Amino acid sequence: MEWPVVADRGTADELAKALRESIMRLNRRVRQARPVGDLTFSQLSALTSLQLAGALTPRELADVERVQPPTMTKIVGKLEERGLVARTPHPTDGRQVILSATEQGRAVHAQFEQARNEWLATQLADLTPGERETLAQASEILQKISRA
Repeated sequence: MEWPVVADRGTADELAKALRESIMRLNRRVRQARPVGDLTFSQLSALTSLQLAGALTPRELADVERVQPPTMTKIVGKLEERGLVARTPHPTDGRQVILSATEQGRAVHAQFEQARNEWLATQLADLTPGERETLAQASEILQKISRA
């Protein structure tokens, strides 16, 4: 497939479309590279958000995951049943709780991350050194865009 290049072949809109589609396909493929388990993508995403944030209220987690609070309640319930998430009292608001990944939750998250990284590293190993360098530069640019 020919990818539009802003300077040579097309517009920023065409590049945006091609880049977005490539990122979506890669993300979908990386998400499929996971150890055998019964965690759903939503549960794994919530666990990842807790791992990255350290601790969140259920409402904050719902906001981060862009789901409604009742949906997050179900997700957290399943994670709690598996011992992957724990609730602790909120330090200043007795009506709320704080959610955090348990030691077991962090271990499960690490297994998923390892499986994904191994899959991607295998794919990258098949590229030329120049292609890997291009991706390293693209990674820095994508980080910059994601922080904007």
